[in-house]
Amino acid sequence: MNHRTKLLTGLCALLSALSGVALATGSDALPQHTLPPSKNRNLVLGLCDGETALEVKGVKEGEKLSHGQALDVTQQLMREWRRKNPDARWDDTPAPSAVLAQAPTPPPSPHPQGPRSPPAVPPTPQKPSAGKSNRENGPNASSGASGMAAQKGADVQAGHTYGAFSERDEQIWAASTQAFVEEGNRVFHDADALGSTVAVSCDMCHPDAANTHPETYPKYQVQLGRVAMLRDMINWCIENPVRGKPLADNDPKMRAMEAFIYAKRKGVPLEFGKH
Repeated sequence: MNHRTKLLTGLCALLSALSGVALATGSDALPQHTLPPSKNRNLVLGLCDGETALEVKGVKEGEKLSHGQALDVTQQLMREWRRKNPDARWDDTPAPSAVLAQAPTPPPSPHPQGPRSPPAVPPTPQKPSAGKSNRENGPNASSGASGMAAQKGADVQAGHTYGAFSERDEQIWAASTQAFVEEGNRVFHDADALGSTVAVSCDMCHPDAANTHPETYPKYQVQLGRVAMLRDMINWCIENPVRGKPLADNDPKMRAMEAFIYAKRKGVPLEFGKH
């Protein structure tokens, strides 16, 4: 086999391998909603079930709704979905106080003076100022810890993962976690932060993160045709009702929204696979 033949053989093998990668990637692609087209080229919005859709008269495809219009359209869609599914169980997120009252009593804290976990978000959280992260407004794991370390004689965690931490450490961790949850609250309510091209945000169909059930993931999701994690469904909704681009798994917005959704179900037992 001469040099040219070897080169061609190697090139063919490379192309074959790349083709296999492309096929594998394509097989993992999520299905897409196909909404009924409007005869008048009006905007058509649909829910994440892939079936419930509504034509927005007077608004052309490619145009953006006002916040009020988007809220009105999503409410109409939800009313239609409920009408078509009268027996469906829609679980409004319980108030954290009610959830915690039902939760088993946690073991006593070795540091009773310090918080062991951050408080749950309020039952009806106020939307933080658009475009501004709450992490800028308070202590976080970086700024708080460095500030504490500068204080002489402060009882600060010195590199040990378990055990060697103080009440002040716990307060910083709790504040940092709560700030992260509140950032997720902001994104969840902000169509622009979600990259929506139609002004729809997650809270319009899921007020207060209602009926998101983070405690039931992983589970088989019919819309996706496979077992999904919570972030998969967040992206599904971003791509379809919200009409935005999916977020990477490590995107700060994705991580913050997951934190917010989980915080709303604090105290609810894990029950993966439940529908």
